Amino acid sequence: MSTEAVPPLYPLFADLRGRSVLVVGGGAVARRKAEALLQAGARVVVNAPALEPGLAAWAGEGRIAHRAGRFRREWLREAWLAIAATDDPAVNREVAEAAEAQRVWVNVVDDVELSRFQVPARVERGPLQIAVSSGGGAPMLARLVRERLEAQFDESFGALATLLARRRACIRARWPDIGARRRAFERLLAGPLQGLLRRRRHLEAERLLEAELRPGDGGGSATAGSVALVGAGPGDPGLLTLRALRVLNEADVILHDRLVSAEVLALARRDAERITVGKQAGDHRTTQARIHALMVEHAQAGKRVVRLKGGDPFVFGRGGEELEHLRAQGIDYEVVPGITAALACAAYAGVPLTHRDHAQSARLVTAHCKASLDTLDWAALAQERQTLAVYMGVAMLDTLRARLLAHGRDPRTPFALVENGSRPEQRVIAGTLHELPALAERHAVRAPALLILGEVAAFAQSLHWFGAAPLGTAVAGGSPGVLDEAA
Repeated sequence: MSTEAVPPLYPLFADLRGRSVLVVGGGAVARRKAEALLQAGARVVVNAPALEPGLAAWAGEGRIAHRAGRFRREWLREAWLAIAATDDPAVNREVAEAAEAQRVWVNVVDDVELSRFQVPARVERGPLQIAVSSGGGAPMLARLVRERLEAQFDESFGALATLLARRRACIRARWPDIGARRRAFERLLAGPLQGLLRRRRHLEAERLLEAELRPGDGGGSATAGSVALVGAGPGDPGLLTLRALRVLNEADVILHDRLVSAEVLALARRDAERITVGKQAGDHRTTQARIHALMVEHAQAGKRVVRLKGGDPFVFGRGGEELEHLRAQGIDYEVVPGITAALACAAYAGVPLTHRDHAQSARLVTAHCKASLDTLDWAALAQERQTLAVYMGVAMLDTLRARLLAHGRDPRTPFALVENGSRPEQRVIAGTLHELPALAERHAVRAPALLILGEVAAFAQSLHWFGAAPLGTAVAGGSPGVLDEAA
């Protein structure tokens, strides 16, 4: 076996518009190859004795040409490329040898030795394409790399490529020197242009580029800073959205709450400045006014600021107040939703927030202080066949129980108290409403913890799947409404 290194493939993007490509094979693989060629504008000719239903439909619609019967060498005369996609190795070899003889580039599916070009794994964003190839030797690795690139490049890159391509002549005229043009591009891409496209504000993006293209009138707006309110989710970094991950990797400054996990922060751009601005009960060293000031200060300095919040910014996260302040100060902003604690803790505890037989509605409630409790409609909250998800309520469990019981809630109503939901240290305490404070005290429950109260909370006993089984009083059979009196 030769130890000589195999030279790398020469990367090439082919313009196949209106050019003939022969695909030999009539099965599902041939259909996938034909579909990609049609997207590239090629004239696709499929050679096979019979076609699978999708190819047959395309042939009937005139999208492809069908040449029935066995492969014939003369069909390569008009082809610019050929693809052999049959399940017969002898036919594939015949196609490869005929193509080689006629100097037609050929790809034989899953056969590196017979192929003269490889079809790469691709990330497509409009006219922008990123091709990944292992030289045909490790296609699964190429697909893995493609999947990771998919997470890094959102659809705004396609819109950006389209915009820049449309104004290419103007850009070259504005900056004829390639060095100046490169610096201008760096300034544009570091500014708000792509953010505008990401938020579908295409007209504003056009105007921004127009301002940059006017001699003596560009450069100022492209250095303006911005703020992204980003939901970090409940703590498991795997629950971070793709958009949140992209924004974290673009950030210059990250203002983060104390509930944001170290694992989530580890995914952020390494050289970003990290500033802890968390608040907790009895400790308000970082006031909301100070957070507002920090966001504005860094954005006005031209930096990309991420305001990173546990859960979702708009669910008891004061995100609305922060946007109001940013808007009043003329700071550009966007919001990246996160998975809020009610959804994540319920899912990781095996508790469906709604259930056709037990709960037709779910309410999100905050109970971090007596003042917030006094504003709630307790008569409505005490109704059956609904689920209460109570945020920040660990310190007010006695009061919460007393108010619900006073307004008629059944003391046997199941609850699940989820501490550190979705994290490795997650604990679930389960029981009934009348024993809620005692069980929480017995097991020393601490924030962050979410209370789920309602008939569906009994499912925590039978449907749990993450971490240890629930602690506390068991519900017989793990089904709503049936209590284990011996517990």
